[in-house]
Amino acid sequence: MEILNTAIKFALLIALIISPTLLFNKLRKQSFKYPFILYLISAVLITFFLVMVLAWWSHFSTELLLSHYGYYSGDLNETERMKNVAVENLDKVNTLRISKMGIGWPLKAIIFYPFYFPYLVIAYLGMYFYSKKSSQKVSLQKDSIEF
Repeated sequence: MEILNTAIKFALLIALIISPTLLFNKLRKQSFKYPFILYLISAVLITFFLVMVLAWWSHFSTELLLSHYGYYSGDLNETERMKNVAVENLDKVNTLRISKMGIGWPLKAIIFYPFYFPYLVIAYLGMYFYSKKSSQKVSLQKDSIEF
């Protein structure tokens, strides 16, 4: 169960890393008047959605693991919440219970996104200069073949 939760978190994190590059390549194949503006708007929408899904999944997977271990958060006192938890899982449940305290998942996503946003600009600039460099290299090779 924990392996599946971690695998989904890593898949969402990889999607956050790869999506700006895929979007740049998709938009580069089409001709637009202002490609940077279109890239920025669509990248912000796509990646903000992915950040929200990642934050939600982090919260939901903690709740899922707690219920898997027998913790019931609906009761009012701590002894009733922990009565179905096996003795060997008490430390794990306490760690998970403490980790979910604090700010909620929407606020975590909103706080994380300003730190992620510069990556979108850096990825665009990196891919832009790389594509310019590779297109110049290809044109130089074509010129040398013509001689």
